[in-house]
Amino acid sequence: MVEHDAFSATREGYDAAASTYAQLFRDTLRDRPLDRAILGAFAEVVRAGGDGQVADLGCGPGHITAHLDELGLAAFGVDASPAMIELARQTYPGLRFDVGSMAALDIADGALGGVLSRWSVIHTPPPELPAILTEFHRVLAPGGHLLLGFSASEDPSHPTQVFDHTVSPAYRWWPDHLATLLHESGLPEVARMVREPEPTDRRQFQEIQLLTRKA
Repeated sequence: MVEHDAFSATREGYDAAASTYAQLFRDTLRDRPLDRAILGAFAEVVRAGGDGQVADLGCGPGHITAHLDELGLAAFGVDASPAMIELARQTYPGLRFDVGSMAALDIADGALGGVLSRWSVIHTPPPELPAILTEFHRVLAPGGHLLLGFSASEDPSHPTQVFDHTVSPAYRWWPDHLATLLHESGLPEVARMVREPEPTDRRQFQEIQLLTRKA
């Protein structure tokens, strides 16, 4: 019931905020060279591993999916919000976008060369996150890569911290703790990027991007 309530609240919140969100974040990569760099590295390792399809999970209005396409990946987007998916389809009619849940992806076992999850797990209640990571592992081919982005907590003795997100409650994670959960799910860490907050950032949180590989 907790998972269902969190999922419903998140979906409804993003449905209501879809147009505003798309306007705010459409050009989010323009002033983020480090994000462009890690996405470029992700694209390279996916291509080196066989160039399989890549799912952008929690794709929102589709701008990052489109960037992956520009990097030469066979990328498609999945999001729980029908309103977000409708905006993505309108903006990028040449790309594929599906409504779906990360907890039960309509993707065959081992079908993907890569999974991108940029801040899409932050609304998942911590007890439910291992099941999501297991689902990521299921859809990845052996040798496939996951790039997972999230906001960091500051206290290793409290590995998760809730914060007040505009759309619905969200969680920050102690990076080493989340890396351990990934390892236990069969997705050991390959690399990590840590971005310190800019003085102008609304939330003064470290941003973490973990690159992992399915054995």
